[in-house]
Amino acid sequence: MGRTLPSITQAFLQEQQSLARFRRALRLDDQRALDALLASSRHHLAAAAYASHLLPFEVMLLAMLVEQHKLVLRLQAEIERLSCLLGTEEDPFPSTFAETPGVGTPTFSPDPAASEEGTPSRNCS
Repeated sequence: MGRTLPSITQAFLQEQQSLARFRRALRLDDQRALDALLASSRHHLAAAAYASHLLPFEVMLLAMLVEQHKLVLRLQAEIERLSCLLGTEEDPFPSTFAETPGVGTPTFSPDPAASEEGTPSRNCS
């Protein structure tokens, strides 16, 4: 008796192969972008094994989304840092992912006036 279900790695490879014609139809720069997205989804293969109730392609999309969100958070933190260095007064991210915990999240100090308005204040220290 052998395995009846493919491993998550095999399922991911099958999904990638099924996208081969779509990939070839893309422009070269779009092919590179798709390749980068697919590569980012492979970083989460271990976690994907626990999402057996989802289709392999759904897991791939979710893994890509996680990687893209991490990038957005890192870029927001960098913009926040540069904004503090430049002394910019306005908040570059009004209410967008500002309170999302995670990698590269901008840090905010609790300010009673800001919390009353529903907007966290920036911590430029």
